[in-house]
Amino acid sequence: MKSFYLYLLAFFIALPGMAQRKSSVKWGQDFKLKKGSIDLKVIDSDKSGIYLQEEHLAMKSYYVFGASFRSSGTLVKMNANLSEIYRHSYNKDLRGKEFEQFFPCAGDLFIIASAYHKGDKMLELFAAKVDKATGELSVRWKQIASFQQERKNDKVRFKLAYNADSTKMMLVSSIQGKERNEYKIQEFDSKLKASKPIVISNEFEAKKYELEDVLYTVNNKVVLVGRVYEYEEGKKKKDKFLDFSHYNIRVYDATGKQQTEINTSVNGRWLSSTKVLQEKNEDLVLAAFYSNEKKARRVDGLLVQRIDINTGKVISTNDKAINAAMLSDGNNEDDDDKEDDKQDKGDKVARKGGKAKTEKNGKAAKEGTKESKEEAEGFSRYMKFRNIFYTSDGGLMILAEAFHSYIYTTSYYSPGVNGAPGTMKTTTYQVFQSDDLLMCKIAASGNIDWMHVLPKSQTEHYAAGSSSGRGTGLSLTTSYFSLLNYPYYSGFGALHSGHNLSIVLNDNPKNMDITAAGQKFKSVRAFGRSECFLVSVDDVTGKITRKVLFNNRDIPTAMPGKGVVIGNDLYLVGRSDRAFGKTRIAAGKISVK
Repeated sequence: MKSFYLYLLAFFIALPGMAQRKSSVKWGQDFKLKKGSIDLKVIDSDKSGIYLQEEHLAMKSYYVFGASFRSSGTLVKMNANLSEIYRHSYNKDLRGKEFEQFFPCAGDLFIIASAYHKGDKMLELFAAKVDKATGELSVRWKQIASFQQERKNDKVRFKLAYNADSTKMMLVSSIQGKERNEYKIQEFDSKLKASKPIVISNEFEAKKYELEDVLYTVNNKVVLVGRVYEYEEGKKKKDKFLDFSHYNIRVYDATGKQQTEINTSVNGRWLSSTKVLQEKNEDLVLAAFYSNEKKARRVDGLLVQRIDINTGKVISTNDKAINAAMLSDGNNEDDDDKEDDKQDKGDKVARKGGKAKTEKNGKAAKEGTKESKEEAEGFSRYMKFRNIFYTSDGGLMILAEAFHSYIYTTSYYSPGVNGAPGTMKTTTYQVFQSDDLLMCKIAASGNIDWMHVLPKSQTEHYAAGSSSGRGTGLSLTTSYFSLLNYPYYSGFGALHSGHNLSIVLNDNPKNMDITAAGQKFKSVRAFGRSECFLVSVDDVTGKITRKVLFNNRDIPTAMPGKGVVIGNDLYLVGRSDRAFGKTRIAAGKISVK
């Protein structure tokens, strides 16, 4: 009898391991991109299949000495086995228009396009509904917005997003170039019927205010999160530059009238990164990283506030100090890491042609490395909020990542032949650094239950004018309207179901056992030789487990950070650009049950 109870006890102890979530991975065959294609990404999924957006260039007009091109799009539908059902091009439908994007909303799929009229200095935005069964347009083009440029230098910026419950499409726009920026927010239903636009302006000079986030609440209020900058003196008395001063968070009603301003200088703390969302009970939740000093080079804590949406008053405030003891000891780079970095750089140089001097010759590269080391001494000021989930017990799960970018230059020298002088070529690179991942559980009471740091170091660098064909923008901004596509292979994808959080990321194969701060880990630069890991987190206990999903050597290199989560599945694209040989690209699905 005693042995029976011991067996029973052992059985229940083993239950958590037996109940561990199962995952599966499926990749389709290599995708055949149309000539001139720029990018491919997953945009939607339903019971009948998966939808991908292929963007490419189409000829606009032809003349004796050349041709002009416009952006066009193709919709690709695949079945559950990732086999192609149809591929529909919209070149004819887009005559006279520029393709912008596909936009799924409430079970429907729309195609968005624009048209600019030089004579009138007018930009028009159009939408049409797509029949998901055939790819044909089921509802023809309908103009949903128009923007009038008053000055030559006016810039029209717009972005499509979702309302608070993701049932309607939201258009946020601004014409920038005036002394004061003005913002317009408008909602569209499934029939593209527009609500009355909400027009918002503030007192800030255009150069001193940058819109970072917009929240359109369930009770038709608008929350604008902005960064305010002030001029600071440089090293020389005549030199002045704009430096970040503080966050400005305001709530507006349906007429555009300001109702309240949320105090962001809590107890003299300086917020460095902020995220606002609306809970199901209609309270606002403000999560922010803060520093105890304005010019601090590190983050000192995490602040979480619950705010009454109607009055703007703070209901509760909770914060947790963050210190260096929570951080890892840094990566222990060895010869394998250096060899990966050398090989990765060699691939980039091969695409450019010629021979490059080592990165150490770049002064800016040294400065970037120095700055990275200084940040590693404390909790990075570059912490950015990535995801916020509701937990099974009424709390919140916060995911944040240390992410920043810097630029450096290198010189390429080619000696002359037969007495001819040598030539020097300078190339500018931008480095994208995705580091430690912070996970935090906030209980329904507002208290912070647990906080963990998963150490990682993912680095991507790209040259201006690289032949990747996916854009070469060398600027990094926090603007709400930013269209930055980089980085591709860094970062992570995350999906939450029940009390389990699943994180998918590319990492060094030697980091299999890395689950907590303080452990020595390896950096990853050559993503074609990385492995894709699944990190599982119990949102109640905070327990972390980790396993390998697949090796990126065997497939086109996965891009989990750009994946789309639908239900319990993460749909993503893998792409391998080769110095010699054909580019490989494929679609995949990671399921967690």
